[in-house]
Amino acid sequence: MEAAVKEYTYKDFASDQEVRWCPGCDDYVILRSMQKALPEMGVKKEDVVFISGIGCSSRFPYYMDTYGMHSIHGRAPAIASGVKLANPNLSVWVITGDGDSMAIGGNHFIHVLRRNINLNIVLFNNEIYGLTKGQFSPTSLVGQKTKSSPYGNTQPPFSAGELAIGAKARFFGRISGNTPKEMTQIFIDAEKFKGTSLIEVLQNCPIFNDGAYDKYTDKAVREDRMLFVEDGKPMIFGKERNKGLVLNGLKLEVVTLGENGITEEDILVHNAKEEDPTLHQMLVRLEFPMVTGIIRSFDDVTLEEREDALTAQVKADSNFKKTDDLFFSGDIYNVF
Repeated sequence: MEAAVKEYTYKDFASDQEVRWCPGCDDYVILRSMQKALPEMGVKKEDVVFISGIGCSSRFPYYMDTYGMHSIHGRAPAIASGVKLANPNLSVWVITGDGDSMAIGGNHFIHVLRRNINLNIVLFNNEIYGLTKGQFSPTSLVGQKTKSSPYGNTQPPFSAGELAIGAKARFFGRISGNTPKEMTQIFIDAEKFKGTSLIEVLQNCPIFNDGAYDKYTDKAVREDRMLFVEDGKPMIFGKERNKGLVLNGLKLEVVTLGENGITEEDILVHNAKEEDPTLHQMLVRLEFPMVTGIIRSFDDVTLEEREDALTAQVKADSNFKKTDDLFFSGDIYNVF
């Protein structure tokens, strides 16, 4: 009989290492949200592993009192895949940034999503390279002035959500870096999901890209400019809870309840579990309001399950039941 999981608190997952991020960085919020989420996941502390690449976010494993590895730039998904396949019982988390995952690590990132290995990815997206002091990243905006684009960035940015869904991600969540309660719950839901989960955190860098998401995440405007979706609930937002989304042809449209006969029954109900990603992609791309929450959570077969099924089938069809059967099959001769 399997032993019950010990009851933990967030302090059980905090290491004795000094946390060395810049004052005001949202990384602190992400760290504490994760430490608060882990006790709610029902996972043994010794079964938790954090794998990071290179970047400010990649210091994360040092600050968690769990197993972990500060690995190679962009290669955390590959290492995490090996860890998970070697020991499927582990809860494996990839900690990465927008540059680490979508620049040098781009291929590893899209292929771990495609394969659907049962692990979790937290992508800290601050739209800048922070650790190396402020160069533009794959998510930096056109026109953004940085250390490496003093006259303005000319390269259109990646959208983490669009890229993920294009790579057949089954789980995609997005959350702002200043909403710890919602972030904590998304981490819990991601761990419960069977397959690769990706959580993009819209994270502020107060030193090199301060205010990157203020037009959405500032507390004075957040309720009117962000929509937090929940599966099975109407997509309603606004300080007065009087705005909502409807589908007008091939586009999402914001409407006001009570105007032009619009009622709550007219508002789209979020279905995160829908296999067809069309509406999920539309939600990811929407600029007003910015959509957060679990946008996609489609249950599908994992890589591990496909590999196990294939192995079982090969074994069932094989004439060889043990190694000696193979060695002594066909023509053989003795050496004296």
